[in-house]
Amino acid sequence: MMRSEILRAGERVRTADAEHCVVSVASYNDRQRNPGGLSMMETRRLCGALGAEVSGVDLSKPLSNTTARDIVGAFHEHLVLVFRGQSLDPAAQLAFTRLFGEPSEHPLRTRANVDGYPEVLVIETRPGRMGARNDYWHSDISHQECPPSASILHSLAVPDGLGDTMFCNMYRAAETLSTGMQRLLDGMEAVHSGEATMRRAEQEEGTDALRIDSVPPPATHPVLRTHPGTGRRALFVNPHFTVSFEGMTQEESAPLLDYLAEHSTRPENVYRHRWAVGDVVIWDNRATMHYAIRDYDDTIHRKHHRTTASGERPV
Repeated sequence: MMRSEILRAGERVRTADAEHCVVSVASYNDRQRNPGGLSMMETRRLCGALGAEVSGVDLSKPLSNTTARDIVGAFHEHLVLVFRGQSLDPAAQLAFTRLFGEPSEHPLRTRANVDGYPEVLVIETRPGRMGARNDYWHSDISHQECPPSASILHSLAVPDGLGDTMFCNMYRAAETLSTGMQRLLDGMEAVHSGEATMRRAEQEEGTDALRIDSVPPPATHPVLRTHPGTGRRALFVNPHFTVSFEGMTQEESAPLLDYLAEHSTRPENVYRHRWAVGDVVIWDNRATMHYAIRDYDDTIHRKHHRTTASGERPV
């Protein structure tokens, strides 16, 4: 899906899979009722692997068509965008999320949401209660038939110098494999399951994780997926949700999955984000993994609101 398709005037709905996945990409300009306008947006690269800081944009206000187009272009180029000093209520965060797809509820309802906004998850550690673990490399909800296209975190409370989040570039992970490994993976599929998230909720009493009674059947996705917005191929396996390759046992799959995880998360392929109150960070789930560092305890307060934008079936 190209940027012109996302921002073309008039309502437009793209169906990735008629049975499972309907992704709305209605014109962001129509939603915000703010036609035209010049973009004052500037971007600054954050590291060699991925990530850019965006300035000159107030996400709490309607965006011009030009600014919305520039944000989508920067998102496709840098994969992770950081907006500093933002103040978004849940409605404004959802409005921004719609630039990348329709906001979706978490299919496993792993945490509480904001009252009246089921698509906005509250991720919080507060004195006396830890937040659920996310200190493992993963792409959000890859066990869905149609995983999210993007995730957005808005930082509301941050312990000084603690709780960073790391991101890695899965385009580069694919492109820096040997040609022999690329040929091996081309056409392979991998099995993704939500079982690990259910086990996390069972094992961690006293956190903000909600109990999960069951998970949907596993989903199978290409190991190398093609990004609909750029046409580039990205490695699409992760240590948390990917349990095996299609047609192989978990034991047979583990050595190669471990290698791909190690290869993808080399230091030169990682951006580490240091949070500040007011940060809004969006990342591309189709071409990144992320890891929430848990170097704090339940004596601090750390709080984010998370939204996800619906995605398409990986191909």
